[in-house]
Amino acid sequence: MHFKNPEILYFLFALLVPILVHLFQLRRFKKEYFTNVQFLKALTIQTRKSSKIKKWLLLACRLLLLTCIIVAFAQPFFDSKDSENANNELYIVLDNSFSMQAKGKKGELLKRAIQDLLEETPENVNFSLLTNSENYWNTDIKSIRAELQNLQYSAIPFELDNIVAKLKARKTPFKKDIVVITDGIRIESKQFQNNDQLDAPIFIIPKAVKNNNISIDSVYIHKTLDQFYEISIQLSNYGEDTDPAPVSLYNNNSLIAKTTITLDTPRKSINFTIPKQAFHGYVSITDNGLNYDNSLYFSISKVQKTNVIAIGDPAKNIFLSRIYTSEEFNFNSYTLSALDYNKLEEQDAIVLNELDEIPQALITTLKSFVEKGGNLIFIPSALCSITNLNSLVSNFGNIKFNSLENVEKLITKINFGHPIYNSVFEKKVVNFQYPKINKSFSLSSSYPAVLSYEDQTNFLTSTNNSIGKVAVFAAAINTENSNFQQSPLIVPTFYKMAIFNQKNGVNALIIGNNDPYFTQASVSKDAILTVKNKEEQFIPLQQILNNKVKMTFSDYPEKAGNYTIFNKQEVIENISFNYARTESNLAAANESALSNYKTVESIKSLFDTLQTDRTDNQIWKWFVIFALLFLLTEMAIIRFVK
Repeated sequence: MHFKNPEILYFLFALLVPILVHLFQLRRFKKEYFTNVQFLKALTIQTRKSSKIKKWLLLACRLLLLTCIIVAFAQPFFDSKDSENANNELYIVLDNSFSMQAKGKKGELLKRAIQDLLEETPENVNFSLLTNSENYWNTDIKSIRAELQNLQYSAIPFELDNIVAKLKARKTPFKKDIVVITDGIRIESKQFQNNDQLDAPIFIIPKAVKNNNISIDSVYIHKTLDQFYEISIQLSNYGEDTDPAPVSLYNNNSLIAKTTITLDTPRKSINFTIPKQAFHGYVSITDNGLNYDNSLYFSISKVQKTNVIAIGDPAKNIFLSRIYTSEEFNFNSYTLSALDYNKLEEQDAIVLNELDEIPQALITTLKSFVEKGGNLIFIPSALCSITNLNSLVSNFGNIKFNSLENVEKLITKINFGHPIYNSVFEKKVVNFQYPKINKSFSLSSSYPAVLSYEDQTNFLTSTNNSIGKVAVFAAAINTENSNFQQSPLIVPTFYKMAIFNQKNGVNALIIGNNDPYFTQASVSKDAILTVKNKEEQFIPLQQILNNKVKMTFSDYPEKAGNYTIFNKQEVIENISFNYARTESNLAAANESALSNYKTVESIKSLFDTLQTDRTDNQIWKWFVIFALLFLLTEMAIIRFVK
């Protein structure tokens, strides 16, 4: 037992006063003589005995009464079960990612969590609240009531390890209670590798009633006809809901097509035919799952031809002229001796095809070209020295040519997830006629292979720089060294490599993707481009490059939608932004990763537990009650004991 005011216990010495009063009474019995005292003597003895008993009872009651009063003022208590953590600082981490749109038993998970916080958090509790997008430090529930009620879903992914690291970095003399409210989507065990038990988070895991959800993942041009585009919409079905869902296509907020689709497979596509002209709209679906992935915004710019130049032997460039046709490309082929270097800055893509020697001036020009957003396709010559080859590719990352191998190899593996082949194949092709190479360089690269040999070595690799793309082949692909030109892969490979970063395809950017965006614009050096729509506007990080402007959007805009790039009042280009589809699979909640951590059912049970475990057991009230009982006992003795 402990006392809040132990100094008051010194008043216990005052108990000596009533003891002395009772022991040293000044009253004396006086003897009286009577003629017949036998009966009176007995009466006197009986009265003295009863008087002594009464006085001792009164002394005991008064001593106990005063003792209880003094101890009550000293405020005794027993330590709580978790007294060591009674002064911990409270941090509440609230997941407001899009997966929290899922419906639980009492509505959307995020809205229910907010309501519970507003209703169950004691007003005298100070805490800090952290969400995906906002931080509120050292506050209380009354101060942030309005902010909580207006909290929106965030496109910023829920990264618990980063949030916990931010909390641990705060310097404070107190321990931390970290309470995490999340549905568990995208939670992984490795996010807790650096956590210690002292700051181990407590989890509240709201659960969705159903995990069914349909998302619109992507859109691309499936076919280009004379007057029309056939666009393909890719959808994913998560769960077991196979009911028909309506799909609508809008251009400039006007409905232009509508149909229904039954998703009886995990992935499915649906096609629409639209006029071959500029498009600035979206496709939407109605389902019973999440809302954020029900619309996909996209733009198609007015058709512009892509400028492509090939440097090399004209005879070896003939196959390129069949791919880069005049309907979509401005294609030119030059020998190295006839090349005008000034024309290179005007190109969108450059193909360096089997040059026996690459001049340093050309290497410097190509490096600048790629840095400004251009695409470079490099096909090596077997006669070029390895030193010369590496002097070029070393400018574009960790790519290196090694020895020349005079061994026939088959190209057997396609990286279907690479941007070059994204949306090219409707399904993965396992068995196809493998192209072969008679002689090739050993090519090492830190970038993922686009095409690989049967021994898993690189045939084609491509940089994933945030600027222009550089595609590097490991071997010459002329007809004497390879049959790759006769392969079905030749057209999509060279076509997609040339149009990367160009505006002839579908424009549907992802919010939070830091890859730069290039827009064709001839502006003054002090011009500032603005991106805006009716609800939001922002100025992205930008760099003027000749006839292009490179922009980086980072986490902007905050809301998905269709936007327009302006130079003051001049319209430069339409652009579309979407949320990443990382939260669409509600079945991806990883509760097993939280099995080693404490979980509670609700906000109410959390605060009830903290109140019970960390509040000292105050017992001074019992001493007040005992004091009253002894007072009543004393009064009863005085009145009823003779």
